[in-house]
Amino acid sequence: MVAAKKIERLERSRARLEVTVSPEDTRKAYDGLLVEYARNARVDGFRQGKVPASVLERKYGEELRIEAMGRVMDKAVEEALEGVEERPLAYDHPELEGQPDFKPGSEFSFSIVYDIFPTVNAGDWKGIEIELPAVEVAKADEDRELERIRERNAVVVEKDEGAKAAKGDIVTVDYRELDASGKTVADSERQDFVFELGTGHNLYKFDDEVAGMKKGEEKTFEKSYPADFEYPELAGASKRLAVKVTQLKARKLPDLDDELAQDVSEKFKTLADLRADVRRHLESQLEQRMRSLKEQAIVDALLERSSVELPESMVAAEVGMRWRDLMRQMGIEDESRMDRIVENSGRDKAGLFAEWRPSAEKALKTRLVLEKLVADGKYETSDADLEAEYAKMAGDGALSVEEVKAEYSKRGMVDYLKDRVREDKLMNDIIAAGKLKKGKKKAFVDLFEANE
Repeated sequence: MVAAKKIERLERSRARLEVTVSPEDTRKAYDGLLVEYARNARVDGFRQGKVPASVLERKYGEELRIEAMGRVMDKAVEEALEGVEERPLAYDHPELEGQPDFKPGSEFSFSIVYDIFPTVNAGDWKGIEIELPAVEVAKADEDRELERIRERNAVVVEKDEGAKAAKGDIVTVDYRELDASGKTVADSERQDFVFELGTGHNLYKFDDEVAGMKKGEEKTFEKSYPADFEYPELAGASKRLAVKVTQLKARKLPDLDDELAQDVSEKFKTLADLRADVRRHLESQLEQRMRSLKEQAIVDALLERSSVELPESMVAAEVGMRWRDLMRQMGIEDESRMDRIVENSGRDKAGLFAEWRPSAEKALKTRLVLEKLVADGKYETSDADLEAEYAKMAGDGALSVEEVKAEYSKRGMVDYLKDRVREDKLMNDIIAAGKLKKGKKKAFVDLFEANE
């Protein structure tokens, strides 16, 4: 069918396909369609299947021509793209250029423009310089983690009679809104509401007002909310509230001793055992974070050395996937409802997509460059590599090696794991061939806060 074709690469990873179809094929396509119409058309005065072609052409002329042109174009594009590298991306919609003139029995030419997979020019990764801060796990870091363990194992006890509410206390309150005359606003009452003072985990954010109150005490106060307050129903409003403290409890921390260690896990006999395990955990965290920082630095350096022209449809697909992921995380299936939620927050979908675009483009370029380097380096994942990964994951958690394998298989994520192993091998080689520069000294806690 295709008498001639030409494919031209354009900017932004697009291509133009020009196709010419012979007169014989345009006539054949049109006549074939005419036969189908003759077989199925119902026209007054003629039996089905016996309508003359001339009658059909008078009745359906333009419709026949347009449908025949569509069939010719579909078949010609499919044939022209067979075996060529510049194929349209699956999520792209090719655009027809101009208004081609289709006449049965005449040569027919048309062109379409579409997005193609980008050409990835991955830069040389040898000799990349990586600067990392100098960080060590200090005794203060162990102490801070042990304090968190104490807090997790705390018990809640009633505070002494006459004690005042303080930050960290567990407070139970009754509250209600009051109108200008001091009457309770309908549907505003709440009984036995429990929250931790200082967390702000309450609709009206009255932590500061409740602080210092005693059990049984009631207080009435005014509270104003800014225009950008997180709850739209209170934004820009002023409320008069009545709050009564009905219960007041405090957390009682256990002593830092052998008994606490034994309560945490039967594998610990002494506080020294627990402290040693805490240190191992913190050192493992530090190792993972430093690895992550190395990889981030490598990716940034690779992107500077590489070039990728992302097609618009690829970026749109990435941003759209993030939108769907957000909906899934929020348990929302109706897109119009999601749109309303975003609008109620003072934003819009287009604005959100624009915010996501830079990180989406970086993620795509990173993925494409790493895939190219992995392919060029012929990195592979052996069965032994997979077994080692399964064993590592089982060692970090409560699942056995076989359970980890079964979980990856059930979720269809084995190929994902293989890709990750190949990428890890590439990263290991880049790190080994790179230059590690020691940066400024930084505290363990500052390193993690800076990267959260």
